[in-house]
Amino acid sequence: MTDRDDTLAVSLFSEIFMADQLARNRLSKVLPKGMELSHFSVLNHLAQINEERSPAQLAQVFHVTRGAMTNTLNRLEWAGHVHIRPDWDDARRKMVSISPSGRKAREAALQAIAPVLAGAVADIGPERLRAALPALRLLRQKLEGDP
Repeated sequence: MTDRDDTLAVSLFSEIFMADQLARNRLSKVLPKGMELSHFSVLNHLAQINEERSPAQLAQVFHVTRGAMTNTLNRLEWAGHVHIRPDWDDARRKMVSISPSGRKAREAALQAIAPVLAGAVADIGPERLRAALPALRLLRQKLEGDP
């Protein structure tokens, strides 16, 4: 890797990290009271796949530890947003599904964050963002494959 490539890599990841931090801060401020970004992410995933998942599967999807996922799921269960049941085939495992309350909470969160996301897209321009998506997707896939 050349010095020029090093500078490009540092600049790229600096921008990604800063954009991530700013997006998380902005979205966290508009989420419904008591909802964290991690809660919304899990509810959104469960609503989109519309199937049960184990806590371990969810931890893998979100690239977090099982302990972190268990904490998030416990909070969601306490709020009534997910159902957690034993796995009938393997008593050591649990299965998680989104509840009707969780679907409502997800919808409320989507309504709250939609204007923030739409504003960013409008300011930058859909064409520019569409052009950036393939490179960002490849970068994500590359990072998922590397330890």
